[in-house]
Amino acid sequence: MKQRTEKMPDIAFRIMEAIFNIMDVFSPPGKRLDNFGIKKGFVVVDYGCGPGRHIKRASELAGENGKVYAVDIHELAVRSVEKKIEKYGLKNVSPGIIEGYNSGISNKSADLIYALDMFHMIRNTGEFLREFHRVLKGDGRLILEDGHQPREAARKKVNNSGLWKIVKENKEYLECIPV
Repeated sequence: MKQRTEKMPDIAFRIMEAIFNIMDVFSPPGKRLDNFGIKKGFVVVDYGCGPGRHIKRASELAGENGKVYAVDIHELAVRSVEKKIEKYGLKNVSPGIIEGYNSGISNKSADLIYALDMFHMIRNTGEFLREFHRVLKGDGRLILEDGHQPREAARKKVNNSGLWKIVKENKEYLECIPV
């Protein structure tokens, strides 16, 4: 039996989206991605994309020969991403629903996966981190934000998986490579 992730109620999602829209007026969210090393032609996964705050910048960085998968467990997230795809003409962005922890993305196809502000909500971190390991190329990188948990807790979960080596840390995230 697959582990189910906790999907927030629709009203909570809509409130979160409204708060993000206000925050984004003062601080464009896509700027964070400039430090992730996304290059033209990359296949990028925005895992737990929420309302798609980062997809426009990810699309620009990956370029027309790249691909951005924006995946989430919430149907409202996918709808929000679809609206942004249409609004900005993002031809290289593909939204999708996560089933359990499975993103539906092909094995060893991504150059970079980022999961921002959601790691603290994961119930089965082993299955979650195995999905990233399945999707990421051998020379790919995982950017994993702690979320609302202490860094030591995030670090311990990553290390206990036996699948990842933390190669860089800063105050915002862990950067990992597959083992």
